[in-house]
Amino acid sequence: MLSFLGQMSLMMRFRRIPPVNVHITYALGITTLFPNLKDPDSKNGYSGSSYLAWRWKTVQRNSEEFKKSKSTFQHCPKTPCNMLLHVKQLSGDECKEAMSVIRHSADMKLVKDNMKATFQYRQKVIQDPATASTVLDLFPRFLYTSGLIDQDFTMLFGEEVSGKFLAKWPTFFKPRIITECQKLPQSAQVDELLPLSWLAYLKKLPFLWNLIFIPYHLLPPTSRGRKSSKVSTSDAADRLKKFMKVGRSMETFLKETGPAQPFLLCVGERKNSIQNHYIVLDQKVIPCMTQTGVAAFDELFKSHFAFSLSYDEPLFNFYTFIQTSMYGIDVGSVRESPRVKEIRARILYSAI
Repeated sequence: MLSFLGQMSLMMRFRRIPPVNVHITYALGITTLFPNLKDPDSKNGYSGSSYLAWRWKTVQRNSEEFKKSKSTFQHCPKTPCNMLLHVKQLSGDECKEAMSVIRHSADMKLVKDNMKATFQYRQKVIQDPATASTVLDLFPRFLYTSGLIDQDFTMLFGEEVSGKFLAKWPTFFKPRIITECQKLPQSAQVDELLPLSWLAYLKKLPFLWNLIFIPYHLLPPTSRGRKSSKVSTSDAADRLKKFMKVGRSMETFLKETGPAQPFLLCVGERKNSIQNHYIVLDQKVIPCMTQTGVAAFDELFKSHFAFSLSYDEPLFNFYTFIQTSMYGIDVGSVRESPRVKEIRARILYSAI
């Protein structure tokens, strides 16, 4: 049989798994030298795939190079980031005192300053699976003070990255995404969105509540693995945002929605007339800083990093596209599907 070193040298030569013609050549050589290894049920005594393909995959999986490569591509929101800390971080009794100030002070500047000073401690809580679910109990100020998610995200990535989406959406991303969506096959959802989107863009009307979800139709949900169930586009979109009519009990609504999170809750008289936006996390409601659809979505995306939350599986391609294309976070080091890479290239480098 091929020695381990022999298999490794072949993999180094072909970078990953050798092509089928190489499989066949080596299978012929092996069965010629060792006739007892011939497969009596095959025409030539060997198969172009089967054992050799399996063995090469096994060697690749166990190689240090593969492990290193595999560990590079992670779910970024769950991966600890290098913090851009320009504020002294508190620990011990000083940190506890600051957390008390955060809970009880009516001075918003003092609250935000102390939130910055306890950022490193908060990240340790979030990154520890045993304590991650307690972050909103330890820092309940998130639940009634807007802007804290954006502040934590900015401490992770800086002002330039934090403001990139809102700055470039109206004039750069929106028209290009609409152009790409016009190439999609007709569907009721896309046909409903596009005329409104063009009207908003051409007449420069206020942002429509569903416009940001257009990119989702470019990157429909995909099932992963044999046990994954396929999710329809409409069901996956419902995981991203939900609508609640003004006057309905928030508590009752949240009980009915179940544990799906985080999602954007849009409250208004009608879907095209939203009055308030909230981010729902662990059945708790966090007010958005600015009551426009695009700004609310900006905070929804940032909440994944602020609280170290994995992307919902059916929304993985959508969120990864937003992350790499619109915020420029971890491009080349986060796992992207070929479709995400293709759409990103067309959006960033095409002319309209």
